[in-house]
Amino acid sequence: MTPPVEHKASAETQILLRLQYRELALRGTHLPDFSDVEFRYRSQNGEDGILLYIFSLIGTTNRRVVEICAGDGLECNAANLIINHGWQGLLIDGDPEQVARGRRFYATCRSTAISPPTLKDAWITRENVNSVVTDAGFGGQIDLLSLDIDGNDYWVWKALTSVEPRVVVLEFNAACGPERPVAMSYQEGYRLDVTKRPYRCGASLAAFVGLAKARGYRLVGLQSLGFNAFFVRNPVGENLLPEYSAQECFARNERLKTWQPAWLDSILSGAEPWEDV
Repeated sequence: MTPPVEHKASAETQILLRLQYRELALRGTHLPDFSDVEFRYRSQNGEDGILLYIFSLIGTTNRRVVEICAGDGLECNAANLIINHGWQGLLIDGDPEQVARGRRFYATCRSTAISPPTLKDAWITRENVNSVVTDAGFGGQIDLLSLDIDGNDYWVWKALTSVEPRVVVLEFNAACGPERPVAMSYQEGYRLDVTKRPYRCGASLAAFVGLAKARGYRLVGLQSLGFNAFFVRNPVGENLLPEYSAQECFARNERLKTWQPAWLDSILSGAEPWEDV
């Protein structure tokens, strides 16, 4: 498995890649794995390449994206789509300084100055997530939802009914392993303590898979570093992006093959409450 490509793929290169992926799909030839298409332009790791690949295969509807916990929006999963592919975005973060910095950037970026994304300063909870999204004008059908709260991610996605994304990318807690569907108990004001390892936040991949299936989505793969998962709404692209189980994804990922059951035991024995979901 190859690591994410470090160079920044230009807009022109991305257009060529998109056309090549479509050609491969039309020919019915073998399609690459996610690890072969990863690159970063504005994402933290290889998510830009994977999202370009997915949407090259399944197409887009309205090119609208909602990202929850987007920071300043300069390095996030939505930024490349907004800057290089003309998407409209709602970028939400609980830090007003980061939101202000993002607004300044997109107001002066030549690709977005005329129609910048909406940046919203809000601390997201399961109680307010729907109103925050709809009040910003992003309810209903969207192409992408990106979720990375480092905390109540499972409960926020479960509560989020105001949007119908075709693709969802979210961060799971890989230390929880592939088998047990567990999530941290909901804590409205939770903030991750990065000094504690393994991280006691979020939910296991199995927990998200169960929630995804209940909502009509299938797991189609992981980013190679092993903490971001990609889901596609059924039946979109079923012949191109097959479903994988959490166990299969762990077995296919070189980093996750080192997982130890003791990591999960350490999480569940900590002071923070967890529960089976």
